[in-house]
Amino acid sequence: MEFDRDLCSIQEVRDLVKRAKAAQAEYASFDQSSVDGIVKAVAQACAAEAERLAKAAEEETGFGVWQDKVLKNRLASTMLYEHIRDMKTVGVLSEDRANGIMEIGVPMGIVAALIPSTNPTSTTIYKSLIALKSGNAIVISPHPNAKNCIVEAWKVIVNAAKAAGAPDGLVACIQTPTMEGTQALLKHRDIGIILATGGEAMVRAAYSSGNPALGVGPGNGPCFIEKSADIPTAVRMVIESKTFDNGTICASEQSIVVERCSADKVEQEFKRQGGYFMTDEESQKVSRFILRANGTMNPKIVGKRAQAIAGMAGISIPDGTKVLLSRQSTVGKDNPYSREKLCPILAWYVEDGWQEACARSIQLLNNEGIGHTMTIHSQDDAIIREFALKKPVSRLMVNTPAALGGVGATTGLPPALTLGCGAVGGSATSDNIGPMNLINIRRVARGIKELAALRGTAPAGPGAGEGAKAASVVTREEIEAIARAVIARLKQQ
Repeated sequence: MEFDRDLCSIQEVRDLVKRAKAAQAEYASFDQSSVDGIVKAVAQACAAEAERLAKAAEEETGFGVWQDKVLKNRLASTMLYEHIRDMKTVGVLSEDRANGIMEIGVPMGIVAALIPSTNPTSTTIYKSLIALKSGNAIVISPHPNAKNCIVEAWKVIVNAAKAAGAPDGLVACIQTPTMEGTQALLKHRDIGIILATGGEAMVRAAYSSGNPALGVGPGNGPCFIEKSADIPTAVRMVIESKTFDNGTICASEQSIVVERCSADKVEQEFKRQGGYFMTDEESQKVSRFILRANGTMNPKIVGKRAQAIAGMAGISIPDGTKVLLSRQSTVGKDNPYSREKLCPILAWYVEDGWQEACARSIQLLNNEGIGHTMTIHSQDDAIIREFALKKPVSRLMVNTPAALGGVGATTGLPPALTLGCGAVGGSATSDNIGPMNLINIRRVARGIKELAALRGTAPAGPGAGEGAKAASVVTREEIEAIARAVIARLKQQ
């Protein structure tokens, strides 16, 4: 019975959290070297299984391209490990003797990790590694539609961690995922922090749980191809990004914005490289498949190739088509092309100049995806700077594929699969989430002043005694008299 399944899930969560709490208490005594040894072992084990886990994810979910998922699994393991390997997260982090400040890393305890179906194995690996690196335990809550591949990734992680000396129960995974079980996890009083990656409803549930949470909103990043851009390269990067794992990374481009003076040239380049501009009638047919009746993205199109989407909509497109483009002039919740589309579909907007393109980009972000990511292709540093100053995003990608740049694969950003959207996007941080977001910092502060010094009646410095106080009230006349006496005595010798 479904009722029994819900109860079993809730009880499982309680048991996993109890074991994780005990395991984390033991893990908290591990020094940095021991923690790093476990993190290294897990990263290596996951990298070795990257292909198997990628194939399992595509087979179970039907989303994306397994070859691209291999790269995402390696991003979450090898690339992430190289970035965090030498990071200090446990014990004394820094010591400033001059100012008497010592900083100590304190783990948050248990990380509740919500895993989406779009990037299931890579997100499981990534969240586990940053939790372990920061001295925390982790309880994984799988998306029901990706449960099996997530559990497979968890098995790789937990076996490697235990072999490297991690306590039992440190890395846990719910085997009977239900909404009720997930709610029990989010609201459990022993959870230190929630890492929420998924739909808007789940992220809102995380923030309203009563526990600290780091959640991310939807992406809807516009891409402005400015007239000074290397247009063939810009178009190639957009198509590479939008077809990478069939668009399942939320940082990927969702709309193309161009200037009227270069629109024809950009359009021809898209057509040359595999873009297909739909007619108004074709756009109408495809639009019915982008959103569901409740206004949310239709999972049937997520991670599907352009040909598959065209087949669902009943339109015919040329062989070799990589991306579908739809000419648009409006932005709104009721216009699916101006919303997030985790598949190879792009909206196409033509504006009079870069200022209008800037305004259109802001309009698209305010419609959905505010605080997340956008892209600009340009050789004009002044315009890039203007976009950086004005766009309400946490990541502005410049001359790079947005999907890969946002997660730190083709940029110097930290490798991450949870991308903060900042306060403007309803998130507690604008960071690419990493281990330092999962620790508190305890500061030890030694006294360097006394109250009398603050009042200006005694010299600064702790322990300034009576002698110091007495010296501080010697007058100038007394000092001059002492000097004259010393000089006179020297003359007599």
